[in-house]
Amino acid sequence: MRSQRLHQPKPVEQRPLSLEEVPVFEPSASQLRLKVAYCGVCHTDLHIVEGELHPPCLPLTPGHQIVGVIDALGAAVEGHELGQRVGIPWLHWACGVCSFCQAGQENLCPRARFTGFDVDGGFAEYVMVEAKFALQLPAAIGSLEAAPLLCAGLIGYRSLHQADLHPGERLGLFGFGASAHLAIQVARYWGCEVYVFTRSPNHRRHAEELGAAWVGSAEDQPPASLDRAVLFAPAGRLVPLALERLRPGGTLAINAIHMDDLPSLPYHLLYGERTLRSVTNATYQDGVEFLALAAAIPIKPTVSVYPLEEANQALADLKHSRIKGEAVLVL
Repeated sequence: MRSQRLHQPKPVEQRPLSLEEVPVFEPSASQLRLKVAYCGVCHTDLHIVEGELHPPCLPLTPGHQIVGVIDALGAAVEGHELGQRVGIPWLHWACGVCSFCQAGQENLCPRARFTGFDVDGGFAEYVMVEAKFALQLPAAIGSLEAAPLLCAGLIGYRSLHQADLHPGERLGLFGFGASAHLAIQVARYWGCEVYVFTRSPNHRRHAEELGAAWVGSAEDQPPASLDRAVLFAPAGRLVPLALERLRPGGTLAINAIHMDDLPSLPYHLLYGERTLRSVTNATYQDGVEFLALAAAIPIKPTVSVYPLEEANQALADLKHSRIKGEAVLVL
């Protein structure tokens, strides 16, 4: 099969992924083999190929927003069948026995393994996945549209919960890429007024198209204080700016798997019982809930389609904010 392989991290402008022929294996007892139809391209993939996140071993096939059809079943798999369409998120496996897993917080499992990081991912024609973590896709959601939901949408949904967002509140979104353009649709469905902070003129227009009440840069003063905020941009310098725009008792959730260092933080920005919280991956239940909500709203992802051969170009366009919505590889 064809697969985009990373042998050595380097700037994406140097085309770190190479398209290669690799063997197709049989699934283990607990696994499914998928014939990949689509795979979203995520900032986490960019962090991996450029060496900001370090996978346990190389070479590696990135990609963790996978939509495909079950091509082979492991001997112990139940509840799935050949030809079934499923979605595969970032969380590949969790131990199931630690205190976090027992509490339904498998996203915090210390032994967790991740798709396209610990194991080969979806920038390939086939992928092996753990059946227990494969998500059923609602019939109302098309396969292309489903790909961005499996990480960008899912982590955005968890971020809104971690920000303690309630219906009707005023929400600030700092950065407006793949995840934020889906989160705003959930927030608007909940009757929230959304302010978007982004430097990109294209992203500002996109935010307005999706119902933002106000758009500006992180340095601009919005017309009112925020009840809640989510920081999507992996820039630590924005944390004080976001906190400064929160009302007392408000919450800022940071949605970033990798981020540069936070600057010195004056205590008065946190004082007033403001909360600063990180967002770490997502649980299987998050996926179940979010996909049902996405079908009900319905969420309409904006996608830019690339063939598998152009994975490096998709990552470069992502890095330089040339994509409206999310890039998706089609196989």
